[in-house]
Amino acid sequence: MSAETDPFESLQAQLDDAAAYIDLDDGLLRRLKNPERILETNLTIRMDDGRLETFRAYRSQFNGDRGPYKGGIRYHPGVSRAEVKALSGWMVYKAATVDIPYGGGKGGIVVDPSELSASEIERLTRAFATELRPLIGEDRDIPAPDVNTGQREMNWIKNTYETLEHTTEPGVVTGKALDSGGSEGRVEATGRSTMLTAREAFDYLDRDIEGATVAVQGYGNAGAIAARLLSTETDATVVAVSDSSGGIHDPDGFDPAAVREHKHDTGSVVGYDGTTALTNEELLTLDVDLLVPAALENAIDADLAERVEADVIVEAANGPLTPDADSVLTDRDVHVLPDILANAGGVTVSYFEWVQNRQRFGWTEDRVVDELERVITDAFDGLTEAYETYDVPNFRTAAYIIALKRVINAHAESGTWP
Repeated sequence: MSAETDPFESLQAQLDDAAAYIDLDDGLLRRLKNPERILETNLTIRMDDGRLETFRAYRSQFNGDRGPYKGGIRYHPGVSRAEVKALSGWMVYKAATVDIPYGGGKGGIVVDPSELSASEIERLTRAFATELRPLIGEDRDIPAPDVNTGQREMNWIKNTYETLEHTTEPGVVTGKALDSGGSEGRVEATGRSTMLTAREAFDYLDRDIEGATVAVQGYGNAGAIAARLLSTETDATVVAVSDSSGGIHDPDGFDPAAVREHKHDTGSVVGYDGTTALTNEELLTLDVDLLVPAALENAIDADLAERVEADVIVEAANGPLTPDADSVLTDRDVHVLPDILANAGGVTVSYFEWVQNRQRFGWTEDRVVDELERVITDAFDGLTEAYETYDVPNFRTAAYIIALKRVINAHAESGTWP
């Protein structure tokens, strides 16, 4: 694992790779490789013991050519300016890859939420929402959950914004609880798009996904749901999963839902009956048919990529491969289905939630699932068409070609002024 690779530099390298295949002005490329603005702020809150504590926070608005800025807010000690810039850029090109009319944004607070009480997290969230108030809105910038945030935090942001603005605006955030204007199918959306991408990839590569062995690195929401859906809806065999505490392996497979229950009860997947322990690095180098990195960025660097034994990688996390790892895996004929397609279910169903909020009309879960499948399968067909048309070395470059062209077209149609 490479902890030193700058994720923003990774994003820019990916854009450069795709730009080489299309006619693109250098000045416009520079614009498309950098955020339009970044909020950097300090949030000071009173802790439960009465002392004051200050936390650094960010919100990056990368590009709004195709619509309002859209992207999650994460609470994690590793949040940095470079990270939120990269993640906001990936969101631009993710939305464009699946043809969702959004731009890209991302935010985060440098904090370990496990060290805070629920009331402290609420005060911190409301302080951040107050700072974000001039920037966000259902037609401007729409936050969503990310690492260590969820429905609870989105409900607090929505309530803070609506209270300060003296309005009712459920579309100001997505990923809310159902009773606060959330959408059916939102919780499992990222895991479902990962499963759909894997299913389509195996079909395109003329491989049988039924019985295929699967390893999932990262057993949070996206990883656990992807594992369950791969098991139940494609009959793949999940043989290994891991979280921050370590991993488990059973070559005969196990029930991903039961493992998630075990993690809920014990705090980790480690120790699940009938499995042997392994490290995250050992999981990433298992000889499996499908590897799903579903943790944080830079999980696989060039050195580790040399030891990856999976035939297909589907990225449920954002930026889990460094550019050098990408090059190694391309040379080794390992097929990587990029994050900007594979985990786009989250932003897609967030879009569905936003549409429902604007219309004040809710969809059934069946409709959400059907619409998500249509979006992901259509995007996959576009990806493979670009892959063949442009004769590019990997699927990631094909995805960025599609995304760049859509953002460029939106920019050209709007014009540049003054």
